[in-house]
Amino acid sequence: MQKQIKNKWALILGGSSGLGLATAHKLALHGFNLLLVHRDRKTDMEGIQREFEAIRAKGVTLNTINGDAISADRRQAMLSEMKQILKDNTIDVLVHSIAKGNLKPMLSDTSSTLKNQDFQLTIDAMALSFYDWTKLLIENKCLASDARVMAFTSEGNTKSWSSYAAVSAAKAALEAIMRNMALEFAPLGIKCNCIQAGVTETKSLKMIPGHELLIKAAQQRNPNKRLTRPEDVANVVYLLTKEEAQWINGTVIKVDGGESIR
Repeated sequence: MQKQIKNKWALILGGSSGLGLATAHKLALHGFNLLLVHRDRKTDMEGIQREFEAIRAKGVTLNTINGDAISADRRQAMLSEMKQILKDNTIDVLVHSIAKGNLKPMLSDTSSTLKNQDFQLTIDAMALSFYDWTKLLIENKCLASDARVMAFTSEGNTKSWSSYAAVSAAKAALEAIMRNMALEFAPLGIKCNCIQAGVTETKSLKMIPGHELLIKAAQQRNPNKRLTRPEDVANVVYLLTKEEAQWINGTVIKVDGGESIR
């Protein structure tokens, strides 16, 4: 029988869809109380609220904040709200699942192309905000002494795809930041890692120009002949929260069924 966790908290940034939502369901199943930050339109909230209620039905506490986690001012306000919810508790798990960036080509005669500010926005959202949130939680003594901090990367960290340059740069920066966080935050007991998911059919994937070709290629490359599922990734997030994973720090863990070996 699975031992239930008592009074542990996880904060998921980008927790209303894709990998973040799957992670919320998985951690709730194992007794984690949840703080979910998401940014969604009112027109999408009906389906999202159903997901949130399904999480609460697992018997955990779920608090959600719909707002821009990238904004420094909004981030501070969110933290104040979280501290009121946590009371004397701290956050044991931080999961960064923010997917916000520009998917433009570098050269095109028919559409707008990448500019410096597009790179800045994407890197800020998908890499720097990982550090910003972790540092903010540390400064406010909101992270547990054995906290597990993780973010999602992709194979675009080393491979080139058309119109993916800004996100590729963000993923490379994310991994460099994670390694240095793992080094400098280790004295606090904090473990920092990235999870590299295989091609996963999410809302974010469908925004990539030519994503159909990425899906087809992934299915052919993968030894298991299927795409990675959000639940596959959520399972590994949970594994990294366990006591037995406390010596995993500063690395990129591939969760792709062997897709990247060929």
